Amino acid sequence: MNIRKAVAWNKYKEGDITPEEIYQDRRQILKQLGFVGAGALLSSHANAGILDLFSSDKQKAAFATKALPFEKQTEYDHLLYGELTPESKIISHNNFFEFGTSKTDPQDNAQELKVDPWKLIIDGEVDTPMTLDYDDLLSLFPLEERTYNFRCVEAWSMVIPWVGFSLASLLKKVGVNSRAKYVAFETLYDPEQMPGQKNPYVGGGINYPYVEGLTLAEAMNDLTFMSVGLYGKTLPPQNGAPIRLVVPWKYGFKSIKSVVRIRLTDKQPATSWNQLAPNEYGFFANVNPSVDHPRWSQASERRISQGGLFSAKRIPTLPFNGYGESVASLYSGIDLKRFY
Repeated sequence: MNIRKAVAWNKYKEGDITPEEIYQDRRQILKQLGFVGAGALLSSHANAGILDLFSSDKQKAAFATKALPFEKQTEYDHLLYGELTPESKIISHNNFFEFGTSKTDPQDNAQELKVDPWKLIIDGEVDTPMTLDYDDLLSLFPLEERTYNFRCVEAWSMVIPWVGFSLASLLKKVGVNSRAKYVAFETLYDPEQMPGQKNPYVGGGINYPYVEGLTLAEAMNDLTFMSVGLYGKTLPPQNGAPIRLVVPWKYGFKSIKSVVRIRLTDKQPATSWNQLAPNEYGFFANVNPSVDHPRWSQASERRISQGGLFSAKRIPTLPFNGYGESVASLYSGIDLKRFY
């Protein structure tokens, strides 16, 4: 009998072998890396996540949300335009550069964010500075559900049922003094949990922690909301757990996520995108279809609702995202084309 001995390299089990399609993709990726350079590929939003092919196959446990008690508030529903965006799309299409620049990166990379314990500090020009813990965020005020239009500066939009409480109720609780003119917000700074804060290629070059700001009048407007949940449950990390700001008449980047500090001040606070690109992102950032972004039109938006990418409807964008009757008076006498 002619028995052939296995060659020394043939030591792998069937399950160890890379599937052919992955192997072919890998060859293509390496070709791209050699052609365009690794740095250019990593900095491209369109290609972000492609190197996941080389990451571990181990599945990360999904963040556990929980049901919230709330009263449905329909007072603002007449300002909605379009149908409700499915929850699956709200939690999988996000900008949260602390976890990466691709729209799917936050869902992929944020599931292990620790939100309890949590501290939210409210201080500055207030009568009674406060520090709220995780349980306070969910119990200090009766929770209500408000469904708002949400418009990203990238010209996509959603209709989202948020759960939370008005920012005004929180500011009245701490007592705003007469010197306060602005409200500054700050996101958690924790590079060990947020890879974008550790690596500028992952985090889009933003100077972290992420900061935002409103005028006091904007903050006290009834529409301005502190969200602790969506679709009746606590927020998942990619949407800004455990607490975020929602300002429905402004572009989405103003609605800062995972807030750890709210500071009342007499000076206009710095904002992250204004610091990074002041010619593209002003302090007010109100939705304004007559002021184009330097790189794209703001006249219309792609509404994310039921169906896939190619079923998304392109619809005209409304001034102040449809909330003009409630907020336009805040900007009386201000040239919002100059002060965008």
